[in-house]
Amino acid sequence: MRIFSVFLSRSFYIHLAIAIGVTLLILTGVTRYLEHYTRHKEVYVVPDFYGKDAEEVISDFGSRFHFIVTDSIYVKEARSGSVLQQNPYPGSKVKEGRNVYFVTVARMPEQVTMPNLRNLSLRQAIVLLESNSLIVNSISVTEHFARNAVVNQYMEGNVIEPGTPVFKGSLIDLEVGDGGSVHRVAIPALLGKKRKEAINLLLNASLNIGEEFYPDGYDTTHARVFKTEPNLITSRMAPPGSKINLYFRSELTFDFAELERVYQSDSTLIDSLFYQEEFIPENDIIQQPDIDAEDDF
Repeated sequence: MRIFSVFLSRSFYIHLAIAIGVTLLILTGVTRYLEHYTRHKEVYVVPDFYGKDAEEVISDFGSRFHFIVTDSIYVKEARSGSVLQQNPYPGSKVKEGRNVYFVTVARMPEQVTMPNLRNLSLRQAIVLLESNSLIVNSISVTEHFARNAVVNQYMEGNVIEPGTPVFKGSLIDLEVGDGGSVHRVAIPALLGKKRKEAINLLLNASLNIGEEFYPDGYDTTHARVFKTEPNLITSRMAPPGSKINLYFRSELTFDFAELERVYQSDSTLIDSLFYQEEFIPENDIIQQPDIDAEDDF
């Protein structure tokens, strides 16, 4: 009974009220301190820094964010030193002093070591160049007992030795053997192919891409081959190293399914040739832009 009498005393409730008040006071103080320390409710919207000069961004916003450049990548079409990627993304709400990570555009392309392509097959050489971010520019043929074996490698008209530092994206010319005899190679089936695939097929067949024509406008995203010179119907073979001209149409406006159907089913040579020519409207102006060899690679 004496235990329960404590809860009936006036002093018990006074001390209880004091304890509750002190607890609330401590909690309020701690909460306000944490809000001040963590800058609670003080957030900033991260701007879109893409394409802007990284040094200027750091100078203008350095008091608000902490910028860290994690990597630099060379992009030929982009302005050197500009922001290529950012994290957090534009529009994100962050607190002052938050780390913002940048990937910027390198001022110079990254270098790689020129591989040794001599005595490799043409197909092996192409794969090895691509794995080193180098581009096959052209293929020429010379007298050599091993057909399609790489005899020499060139860059800008000069022999380039294995181990030479070169920039990524450099254009490499290959000289391959003729096998000791004059021969012709089959022109690959290019109709309906996209530009990159058509170029790869030509190179692997020891052929080069010639002129390119875009009646619908230069758009490599939707452009596909609808005609070649020499014509695939009349000329299925060509000397190695030959240039094949490509005509592209947009898959958004051109019926490639119908072209493939006619090409595969039409046994009349004249009708097939007529069909291909009919797809070129009379009022089309052939556009041949200045095409960079690195497009679509």
